[in-house]
Amino acid sequence: MKRILAVCIAGLFSGGALAADLMQVYRDALANDAKFSAARAQYEAGQEKVVQGRAGLLPQVGMDANTTWNDANLKPVIGQPREGSYNSNGYGVQLTQPLFRWQNWVQFKQGELQTALAETEFGIARQDLVLRAAEAYFNVLNAQDALAAVTQLRTAAGEQLELAKTSFEVGTVTITDVHEAQSRFDLASAQEIAAQNQLELARQSLAQIIGKEPEALAGLRPGVELQRPQPENIADWVTAAEAGSFGVQAQQLVREIAAREVERARAGHLPTVDVVARHGVNNELQLSAGRNEVTSVGLQLNVPLYAGGRVSSVSREAAALRMKADADLEDARRSAALAARQSWLGVTSGMAQVKALEAARVSSLSALEANKLGYEVGVRINIDVLNAQAQLADTLQQLSRARYDTLLAQLRLKAAAGTLGEEDVQAINALLTH
Repeated sequence: MKRILAVCIAGLFSGGALAADLMQVYRDALANDAKFSAARAQYEAGQEKVVQGRAGLLPQVGMDANTTWNDANLKPVIGQPREGSYNSNGYGVQLTQPLFRWQNWVQFKQGELQTALAETEFGIARQDLVLRAAEAYFNVLNAQDALAAVTQLRTAAGEQLELAKTSFEVGTVTITDVHEAQSRFDLASAQEIAAQNQLELARQSLAQIIGKEPEALAGLRPGVELQRPQPENIADWVTAAEAGSFGVQAQQLVREIAAREVERARAGHLPTVDVVARHGVNNELQLSAGRNEVTSVGLQLNVPLYAGGRVSSVSREAAALRMKADADLEDARRSAALAARQSWLGVTSGMAQVKALEAARVSSLSALEANKLGYEVGVRINIDVLNAQAQLADTLQQLSRARYDTLLAQLRLKAAAGTLGEEDVQAINALLTH
């Protein structure tokens, strides 16, 4: 617990040279976060889809060879029968160039779309990394602030307990005042233990993302003012989210792939035309010892007539999946709009809450000083001072949480519109102590 408290104090008061800031944490997450590493590998795999789709349009070259042992008994109509054993073998090379295979062309276009989808999903993963890193960072700062507040409360409760004991010894207060002060001191001690545990959990959550034990973290500059989002119109953000959200972009690509799949399935009814070129050599030893070498070039037409109903079934399945993709796209648009509204309200209401809590902090501090003075002159009792101390500690914790939640809402608003990037991390990083 002493180690945790030392880390907390270091995080609150250390200089920028010793403290890691949000930008450093984000870069560590880029390099070490396992979830993002998996997304990067998935992105690299997705880049191969366009190559695989293009392969169906390019020539296919294959080689075959055979060897056979023959035991022959030839009985010609004219001439003497012959018997013998011999080996025959051959080999050949064949090139097939598709001229008309509509399903292959559709598959090529699907490959392009699937590669674009992989890029979009990687964009989602990058935005998610920013949000997770920032949330873990601010959770640590909030846990440090909460621990500092309850530690201050415990210290103040301890001082009030000593004062109550001294006053009881001289007969100016009753034993009830001592018991109340002891109760508040014990409660603050329990809260301090809980805050220490919460800080350790927050630090380990951050360590999971950056792949190492976090250093002391830079906190918000004292008196920093949060800026309202631009543009200052919720409708503009909702419109941007419905069109530019990575989730919407990804679902649009999924829908287009599904539409192409319908086309590819129906192409199973169409004929195919290929250019086929072959060069082959056949050797027959012994009986008719000879060597045959043939080169041929021609067109090959295949016309599907009946496949047991499979092509029609696959077409109906693809059509149903396209309808599903349409519904999923509409749901993605609505979800993006809702996320934009929630984040906008989180920013605007958060800023109003911060302003109100800053005023409440001043009021709570004044109330505490007034109750202490009243207790000294006998117009306030011990419980009044203890309540004022608890109210101040609670106000400080709420103010800290409101600031961090507002900053996170700003990032989520950018993510909803599909514009969240490293420059937004840098903007918030500029609000920290350096």
